[in-house]
Amino acid sequence: MINVGKVYLPNKNKLFKYIKRIYRSGQITNNGILQKELEKKLKAYFGVSNVILVANGSLALQLSYKALNLSGNVITSPFSFISTSSTLLWENLKPNFVDINPRTLNLDLLKIEIKINKHTSAILPVHVFGNSCDIGNILKIAKKHNLKVIFDASHSFGIKYNNKSVLSYGDISTISFHATKVFHTIEGGAIITNNSKLAEKIRMMLNFGIDQHSKIKNIGINAKINEFEAAMGLCILDDYYKINKSRESIWNKYKRELNQLVDFQELNKQSNNNFSYFPVIFKNETQLKRIFNTLKKNHIYAKRYFYPSLDTLKFISEREHCPISINIAKRILCLPIFFGMENKTQKKIISIIIDNI
Repeated sequence: MINVGKVYLPNKNKLFKYIKRIYRSGQITNNGILQKELEKKLKAYFGVSNVILVANGSLALQLSYKALNLSGNVITSPFSFISTSSTLLWENLKPNFVDINPRTLNLDLLKIEIKINKHTSAILPVHVFGNSCDIGNILKIAKKHNLKVIFDASHSFGIKYNNKSVLSYGDISTISFHATKVFHTIEGGAIITNNSKLAEKIRMMLNFGIDQHSKIKNIGINAKINEFEAAMGLCILDDYYKINKSRESIWNKYKRELNQLVDFQELNKQSNNNFSYFPVIFKNETQLKRIFNTLKKNHIYAKRYFYPSLDTLKFISEREHCPISINIAKRILCLPIFFGMENKTQKKIISIIIDNI
């Protein structure tokens, strides 16, 4: 069975060396030595001021909303994983959907200002499939209207924009380190901000509102990562280059072989590619379903990211419809791509698509 992704597992002996350190310290959570080491290494890798590890990407978003005191509604994309919008609702915020650009699949810049109103407190753009948004113009719009900006960078490990980490922009960027991602800590995520006072506030909030002197200062939640997850992250960070090169080779072959047969996401020229996904856009949903089902019959499981478009979910929105997002969501399919994927497997996938296009 070939899934859309396959979790990367590092060398066991290397992982066990980190686990031995956990046993020696006797500390398995609460800001342990491996968590501190991973945060320090990620901070250097990204070139940012603060990396705050958390239990998952959804909690990263929720803590960000709380830390920035958001209220009312938040401009965001309907073309994303459910957690982008469900976390807003969970925190009593209203997702205010803006349709996407049909080529980049990110927020359509020309439609953002139309949706801003007196109740809007922030913009929550998504770097869809790791494809960087037009960060510069989004920040200009936010400054003009005095709005906070949180970038949902769940897919964006290793991505740069204008030669700086994509995570270094906005008030906050959040990232997921779930096992399905190119870099993972089994479960996990991070909040990145260059505002050190904000970072200190978030560190307190994720530990029940308790500060470094063990005083309860504010409302908080438990969003801590543990030492075993940090150990996994440290192993995978060392292996990231070879993971990335393997995926790059697979990505490039798909692009070569399927060129002119399907449409591709237009990548930001001011940014790079981390090869985390390979989305293809078919002519119509009928064509997509035919190929999806044929792949499935051959035990190959592609994924319909992101279907359905979130603006069609009644518990999120009953009135706001984004026709481009709805249309793209019906026609887009992410093909299997993962470290060590066999050439014969990729050839079979390509052959099935060519034969059923």
